[in-house]
Amino acid sequence: MHTRTPAVAGLFYPGSSAALRANLDELIAAPAPRDAPCRPKVLVVPHAGYAYSGALAGEAYARLAGQSDAIRRVVLLGPAHRVWVPGLALPAAERFATPLGEVAIDAEARARVADLSGVRVSDAAHAEEHSLEVQLPFLQTVLEDFTLLPLVVGGATAEQVAAVLESVWGGPETLIVISTDLSHFHGLEQARRLDADTARSIEAFATDLVGKQACGAAPLNGLLALARRRGCRIQRIGLATSADSIGPPDRVVGYGAWVLEDAPR
Repeated sequence: MHTRTPAVAGLFYPGSSAALRANLDELIAAPAPRDAPCRPKVLVVPHAGYAYSGALAGEAYARLAGQSDAIRRVVLLGPAHRVWVPGLALPAAERFATPLGEVAIDAEARARVADLSGVRVSDAAHAEEHSLEVQLPFLQTVLEDFTLLPLVVGGATAEQVAAVLESVWGGPETLIVISTDLSHFHGLEQARRLDADTARSIEAFATDLVGKQACGAAPLNGLLALARRRGCRIQRIGLATSADSIGPPDRVVGYGAWVLEDAPR
């Protein structure tokens, strides 16, 4: 069985299972606040190394406490950093591995989206892509048993992304995760101003975000287009920067996290 092996274990997060579990236990330790939506449908989370954005990502994943028995499929979208694709890329691999074990690719969901506009199969796009990989250990920690539909997003339009998400939106059994960082390589105060503006655009369900605002602008635009049509509620979890942890204040990367709740049907 063809398995996509970890590319950034030991770089973006600990490479040993014991050290990784200890790190994740610390990052996800904070309980979800009482005002959190009762059943998150979508998480928007950063994807830097855990030393930089892991605390904010952990706060987002803590929102899934008490739902691990309900969620059986995760649809995970992140931007292309290493191999560009004109649309969205599925893997040919049947499993994704991390130091915590393997996660099976959801064959039924993959077949459902494979013929949609802009979708192609490319193991090369997934092989070294960190934006998806860094989310998997979090998911393996907070969920009991789930399958995965991972897509690397390059030049896809908002409507192409929205069509893919709509086809696999499902019910409470399906969680959608959008992986993105925010501004890159500004001074600290400028980064905070830019990210605050981007956060307001996200919370207004803007669909014209660009890469200088969020490296995951393409998957975000598609999500927000669909979420607006569906009447989803969005709530900010928080904003942070690399300078809040171990990064220098003159070359900052911004991070944000949000949770979306599906409208009652």
